Amino acid sequence: MTATSTPTVPSPHRSWPVRRGLIPERGPQRVIALATFVNMVGTGVFMTSAALFFTRSVGLPLAKVALGMGIAALVGMLAGMPVGQVPDRRGPREIYLLTLIVRAVSMASLVLVHTFWLFVVVVCVTQLANSAGGAARGPLVRGFGGTNLTEFRSYLRSVANLAGCCGALAAGTAVQLDTRAAYLALVLGNALSFVACAAVITRLPSLPPVPVPAESAGRWVVLKDRPYLVVTVLDAVMSIQGQVLVFALPLWITLRTDAPRWFIGVAVAVNTALVAALQVGASRGIDTGPAAGRALRRCGVAFLVGMALMAAAAGTPAWLAVALMAVGIATHTVGELWHAAASLELQFRLAPAHAQGQYTGVSGFGTGAANVVAPSVLGLLCIAWGAPGWLLMGAVFVAVGLIAPLVVRWAERTRLHVTQAA
Repeated sequence: MTATSTPTVPSPHRSWPVRRGLIPERGPQRVIALATFVNMVGTGVFMTSAALFFTRSVGLPLAKVALGMGIAALVGMLAGMPVGQVPDRRGPREIYLLTLIVRAVSMASLVLVHTFWLFVVVVCVTQLANSAGGAARGPLVRGFGGTNLTEFRSYLRSVANLAGCCGALAAGTAVQLDTRAAYLALVLGNALSFVACAAVITRLPSLPPVPVPAESAGRWVVLKDRPYLVVTVLDAVMSIQGQVLVFALPLWITLRTDAPRWFIGVAVAVNTALVAALQVGASRGIDTGPAAGRALRRCGVAFLVGMALMAAAAGTPAWLAVALMAVGIATHTVGELWHAAASLELQFRLAPAHAQGQYTGVSGFGTGAANVVAPSVLGLLCIAWGAPGWLLMGAVFVAVGLIAPLVVRWAERTRLHVTQAA
């Protein structure tokens, strides 16, 4: 889809950050990048300390916190497709602004929560607005992405990772203080980040809904798109990899290896830094359907190799365990870079322009389902079973990667409207 705004003409006197690709040219892309950074800083601040806030400040039992957040995640996941239709019909900028305001109000209201059911209601509203916001953001990125949409999407992912890391570091101070005032400051800071993000988004011009072609009239067009649904299922299975470094590996380090526990933080930091630095470069060339299919095939192999190295750390001396896992983390991150680029390419390329929000919602449903089942799957295979489970999970990723190019070719053959990337 061609951006509706007039492309910015590069200036011969561009600043050094613009020339180096650190920030976009002035215009809608820079606005979206700034909004992404502000939003993700706040999200990183809160997500790092959410469990501690609810247990130590609100006073809820950990089991109830887990149950409430699980209910909210399920609500947000199921709402993805229905709310995805709204920005397609009403305009993504206005709906995105509305979701940011709702998220700001619901987040701020957490300071008044003292009972379990009120906690559940508030976090469910927050997740619902989060799903609607994600669905609205997809058409905005597509509409203002310009002629190099692939690179812009990758740039936004790098920005999000950098911002999330900054937010997590900022939250460390409050966690160290461990007082109600400190936790309330984090909650209100996240609420303010949504307000600030909304203020930034107001600088975007309105993006009118894309007219619906006559042959595509009717609701739930995505449910009739069987190839896209299969792609979504495969992508959801592959998305389980996102929990390997943040869920399975910390438990593996603690329970099955002699590596020092401080290496858990190093592992997450290395992964985040690599994604922030390399996502744009890794995405170059993954700008067609076949290229995305090949990237999924490569990332399946990378996940298997990385998980085999991490599994091999069990029973080895501490220094060797650290070395094996360091190489495994780097290899896994390379696979993550390819997976993210391929997933985003297919999410936009296979979606008709008039239903981008709806397709983004279904894609979000798949990712949400992966996040729900990943802890149980990885806990059963990798932690309970041990090294064979790591290898089996890696083999599943390889199998998905081998199937993906065939499914992508099927999906592209059946397109009535193929997204035209750069």
